[in-house]
Amino acid sequence: MAILPIVQTGAEVLRQKCTQVEKFDAELHNLLNDMRDTLKDAQGAGLAAPQVGVSKRIFLIDVEGDGIVEFVNPVILGVSGSQYGVEGCLSVKGKWGDVKRPRKVTVEAFDRYGKKFKYVGRDFSAKALSHEYDHLDGILYTDKANNLRDEV
Repeated sequence: MAILPIVQTGAEVLRQKCTQVEKFDAELHNLLNDMRDTLKDAQGAGLAAPQVGVSKRIFLIDVEGDGIVEFVNPVILGVSGSQYGVEGCLSVKGKWGDVKRPRKVTVEAFDRYGKKFKYVGRDFSAKALSHEYDHLDGILYTDKANNLRDEV
C-alpha cells in the first residue's frame, strides 16, 4: 500500500471521461488500497481515480460514520432536493466555491469483488457522491462553483 500523488488542476486526466473497470482483480484491489491510504493521508471526504492519474470509473467517499465506501463503475439512479454549500477539492489546492448539489443521491455500484450494491447519500454524503461522480466525467467543482475564492 502506498500514498499516491494527487493530480492537480491542469492535468489532462482530470478532464477525461473515465472508462469502465473490466477486471475485479488484484490490480484493482491494490489501486483501491492505495486510494484509501491516499484519502486518509489527505484527510479528504472523497477521492476519485483520475485524481491519482487513473482514468477509471472508481471513487471513494469517507463521510457520516460509514467509514470509507468504495464505488466501482457507479451509476446515479436518482437525485432529489437541493443544497447550496462550500466545496473544495484535493486536486484544486487552496480554492473554495459555493456549489448547488442534490440533497439526496442514490447510487448503484460494484464493490472491489464485483458485487453490486446500492448506496443512498443524504446531505453531506450526497454532496460528496455528486462531487466525486463528476470527476469520472471530467467535471471539476470549479465548473459549477459561484464565488470561487482562496478561503472558506
